[in-house]
Amino acid sequence: MDFATLADHPAREKVIGWYHSGPKLCGSDLAINKLLRNYIANPILVIVHINNADPTLGIPTDAYFAIEEIKDDGTTTSETFVHIPSLIEAEEAEEIGVEHLLRDLKESTGDLATRITSQLESLRGLESRLREVALYLSKVLNEELPMNHAILEVLQDVFNLLPNLSLTPDTGGVGDLERSFRVKTNDQLMCIYLSSMIRAVLALHDLIDSGIAGRKEEKKEEKKDDKKEREEKKVNGVAEGKK
Repeated sequence: MDFATLADHPAREKVIGWYHSGPKLCGSDLAINKLLRNYIANPILVIVHINNADPTLGIPTDAYFAIEEIKDDGTTTSETFVHIPSLIEAEEAEEIGVEHLLRDLKESTGDLATRITSQLESLRGLESRLREVALYLSKVLNEELPMNHAILEVLQDVFNLLPNLSLTPDTGGVGDLERSFRVKTNDQLMCIYLSSMIRAVLALHDLIDSGIAGRKEEKKEEKKDDKKEREEKKVNGVAEGKK
């Protein structure tokens, strides 16, 4: 960590402290915290318990901040760390990313029950998000909230990615529904196929460029060898003439 750049760093995030992997307070923590105080008024120390495998113990972090111990006569003795409660929160995008990461980790090592539980949690999260979208659209429709074109554009992009689920009365909708899913799947596979072709063409192009560059280098080396050989013959001819 470079503390010298914290004072003039134009980051959008606000630095409130520092952390280490613990598992407990170390003897040098007070010295590091004192150094960080040159840039932050009251830095917070967070200890992350990376070996905590029991989810029932809560979040694997402990937060502390340093205070000065004062005697009864008013004199200051030394600093010490005091534990403070902490809570980990995230934005919706970060929460979804962490859920996907945890799901992948569980699927790689978990059993069928764990995978089903993860799927149920994901579906519950999706349902809650859809309810929030429906509530927002209903409020906009009832003019309880102002229309936000940026949000509506994002929702329109999401709806455009969905297959056509409209049902027709004459055929019962089954054929149209299956056809819609097939069309959507074929479109996605076509994108994958085109991407593979482009990647293969680029690889062949790089291979040809490498071959051409290698051939040019070989010709340069051959020219250097021929030039060197002619110079040697010229030097030997001059030497024999002098003899």
